[in-house]
Amino acid sequence: MKLTVLKNSKFRIALSNAVKKQWYKESRNQKKIRIMSEENKSIDYKELEEKVIAQPLVKHIYTADPSAHIFNGKIYIYPSHDIDAGEAFDDLGSHFDMEDYHVLSMDNIDSEAIDNGLALHVDDVPWAERQMWAPEANEKDGTYYLFFPSKDYDGIFRIGVATSSSPTGLFTAQPEAIKGSFSIDPAAFKDNDGCYYMYFGGLWGGQLQRWKTGTFNADQPKSPTAFLPGDDEAALLPYVAKMTDDLLEFAEEPKEIEILDKNGKLLLTGNNDRRFFEASWMHTYKGEYYFSYSTGDTHLLCYATGDNPYGPFTYQGVILIPVVGWTSHHSIIEFKGKWYLFYHDCILSEGVTHLRSVKCTELKYKEDGTIETINPINYKMK
Repeated sequence: MKLTVLKNSKFRIALSNAVKKQWYKESRNQKKIRIMSEENKSIDYKELEEKVIAQPLVKHIYTADPSAHIFNGKIYIYPSHDIDAGEAFDDLGSHFDMEDYHVLSMDNIDSEAIDNGLALHVDDVPWAERQMWAPEANEKDGTYYLFFPSKDYDGIFRIGVATSSSPTGLFTAQPEAIKGSFSIDPAAFKDNDGCYYMYFGGLWGGQLQRWKTGTFNADQPKSPTAFLPGDDEAALLPYVAKMTDDLLEFAEEPKEIEILDKNGKLLLTGNNDRRFFEASWMHTYKGEYYFSYSTGDTHLLCYATGDNPYGPFTYQGVILIPVVGWTSHHSIIEFKGKWYLFYHDCILSEGVTHLRSVKCTELKYKEDGTIETINPINYKMK
């Protein structure tokens, strides 16, 4: 596989928004191609906007971390609502200081996205103090559930639940977070047998590394990387738990999800272009379970497959190469016979990493069930 990069020096593939970073993409023959992105000041955003494969679903507010679902034949997107709260930039994500959620809706994949207004505010969540990060939603028996991570008054991320009779809210939060919940990025998956599972976890500011012993380690609070395994040790793993019938609690103690290489071995911490970092999502395709996630500091969306909702899952490849901005977060849905990837980038804000915009593009499978890698910017791959 040969990569041809646009020669305009103002825009060589502006995929990282801070300092120069590298990313690696595995090709079908397992050769690795490296691309060095350029700093924000060298990017011509007007030119870049003309070359991307998708435009923001809405532009009047900043949205990110889209969780897309089909309810009653209509598309609903549950994103983070990005704001500039004036917090200092750091690797704990303090500058991601969101306060509320809005729900977007679309009649069809190519129709205008409607902002349905405020769905839930942190002030209306008794246990939560701040940082309403990437949400998730699902439906059961006519009740709509909004799942969300937020820091409690001890500064620890927990996962909460709010309910509504409408997919757009307003949502009413439960008085307490889910018992036994921790970390961030919940994904609520309904299996074919009607059981619901929650997948969750996130490194660095998402605090997953602070739970290695089963209890929260509050030491070195300003360090995003304290308590991470060494590069030659197995990477930290995401978690899954079956939900109770009312979807308000875990029905079991959360279990780690193993992500394996082709030889059946756990991915290592140092393998940061493939190992899990955050942004869990689960979907099925032709009877196979597809667990997808972000690699965080290498800015890729990757996926692994298995034969049941608990795994283990075997790493398969890259879904989306790096977008403009540091984070990458997504959801995958089928709508009217086609599959779609919802994701975000920072082009609308001209590279401000905490002011992102949700987008959507078609996702395609190959005959063997693998997913075709998506390039968010139109450059040629041969």
